[in-house]
Amino acid sequence: MTKAKEKYTTKQELIAKFGKALGNPVRVSILQLLSKQSCCYHGDMADELPIANSTLSQHLKVLKEAGLIQGEINPPKTKYCINIENWNLAKGLMIGFFD
Repeated sequence: MTKAKEKYTTKQELIAKFGKALGNPVRVSILQLLSKQSCCYHGDMADELPIANSTLSQHLKVLKEAGLIQGEINPPKTKYCINIENWNLAKGLMIGFFD
């Protein structure tokens, strides 16, 4: 017996990807922090959030892989900001999903 592969639309895949990235209150806090300013250095975020530096790095990695943020490495610092294009895409998809 052959199983048919279940296919999802690009829209469904994107909603799931962005939703997964938003599925942790630390990542929501990071996005709220970044949305209030143009960019922020990793060290400054570590001072603002009540988590270990290594934990922050892991959460930033998830957000970056989802495309919601982007990072710019200026040794020895890394600066992060919202990826405006994907942020607006995620916003539109989520609003459309809940409508």
